[in-house]
Amino acid sequence: MAQTFLFVQTLFYGVLLFGYRFSEASTFLAQQLQPLDDAERKKWITNVANHVQGQCLNLPVIEKQHIELAIKEANNTGLDDTETIFRVISAFEVPSFVYCAEKKKFLPDTNKRSLLATPDGKSSYIRERYWLLWQKTSRHETFSQRTTPGMEALGNRNKLSLRKVENILSTSKMNDVVLLGLLTQLTEGRYYLEDPTGSIPIDISTATYSPGLFCEGCFLLAYGKYRDGVLKVEEIGFPMPELATNSRAFFGTVNSWGGPSKTLLKYSRNLNDLEKANVELSLVFLSDCWLDNPIVMEKLEQLLRGYDDFPPVAIVLMGPFARSIENVYTLKGHFIKLGEILSSCEKLKSQTDLVIVPSIDDPAAANILPRPPVPEALAGELKKRFPRTILTTNPCRLQYCTQQIVVCRADLVTKLCRNTIHFPKEGLLEEHFARTIINQNTLAPLTPIAFPTHWNYDAALSLYPLPDLIVIGDPCQGFHTTEQECTVMNVGSFPKSKYAFKVYYPSSRTVEDSQIPDEE
Repeated sequence: MAQTFLFVQTLFYGVLLFGYRFSEASTFLAQQLQPLDDAERKKWITNVANHVQGQCLNLPVIEKQHIELAIKEANNTGLDDTETIFRVISAFEVPSFVYCAEKKKFLPDTNKRSLLATPDGKSSYIRERYWLLWQKTSRHETFSQRTTPGMEALGNRNKLSLRKVENILSTSKMNDVVLLGLLTQLTEGRYYLEDPTGSIPIDISTATYSPGLFCEGCFLLAYGKYRDGVLKVEEIGFPMPELATNSRAFFGTVNSWGGPSKTLLKYSRNLNDLEKANVELSLVFLSDCWLDNPIVMEKLEQLLRGYDDFPPVAIVLMGPFARSIENVYTLKGHFIKLGEILSSCEKLKSQTDLVIVPSIDDPAAANILPRPPVPEALAGELKKRFPRTILTTNPCRLQYCTQQIVVCRADLVTKLCRNTIHFPKEGLLEEHFARTIINQNTLAPLTPIAFPTHWNYDAALSLYPLPDLIVIGDPCQGFHTTEQECTVMNVGSFPKSKYAFKVYYPSSRTVEDSQIPDEE
């Protein structure tokens, strides 16, 4: 011990930290390094000394707590306290931002939010959607007025001006009108485009549509001529898309995704290295998990026992969790049966999170999004049997390493197809659907009547900046496609698709179609 103490004094304070005074710190450090050999001891002393110097001490005095912190930092070769490998973020914890036109950036919304919104809450969330789409569209090269000095005439020749309704209504006629507005029916059978400055009737009888599903409640980009109080639309499209890397620049350094970290974990080097290293880790998604159906429970048990040999990061089960509910508390018994199956899967219990996402058909909540989690009174026994169960909202956000994932159980594909004013004749449905929600930057590009939402929590439905993966639980046929470097995936119905489900590999950003085979 005396030899170790002398070694610490000579190297640590005589060479590495010359000029510092110390009290019992050297004795404490000598005790920690006693079991090591000389070579390893020298390596640790150098490492600890570097961390002490990085603490920026106010006085040249090294105390025991400085050594303890340095040893902790030297040991911390993995993640920081706020860097979590996997986290589920509730819809009611998603941060809300408002666009500041003066600063040209998004600022945190400091207003208190409640499910019981004030009357102006409806106009407020629609207005914020408009400004979000306006600022990204106006920056697009089609409308940007920035030109190189000496090239003004050439640069502006092909530029279009993004106008507001009040500018158009101030004149009797106007050519080459480009208007961003909300598609509405202020009078029966007559469509209007509306923005914060007013509304204008439109004639879309001869309009050409770009790819997508155009519904009342969407924001459209219309090009045409204004004559006699009506905008004769020649072309209809969506607001311009924007890559997530470009969008994040307008949020500064704040965490725009959610979670306890003050900064965005998207930029974490530690998590990025961990994500690339674990190439075989996956996330499993299922929808329409009817626990009251014996065949579904049998297939679900087969799936869970199969994954017990190769545990994924998480298994996400989306509702409804009963095909028909006569008594709410019968669902409690079904969750107990699920818990009994999971409790026998030892590797899943230690390595996999079970995420329960309810649908609007599950009990104890209204038909409106965001929807609260399944109540503890129904799923409490499941959590006791499988402690890694997470009861979350619909929609919710997942963070795996640097990957950002949005999960929503809603018949969104079906509703967009049912409410569109023009069904596309060419192209794949999944491509039209993906383009619609990505260009609209929301999970709810419909009127509140067709898709009811809590006005104060519209931020939970936002897709701006774009995540890495959007998971939709619609009963229609499953699919996956990529748009603007964002993967859009519909899981499909587990029972109706012959027990098919989706598996996502974050390291390679690939989706695998999987299915439980029939027993012969």
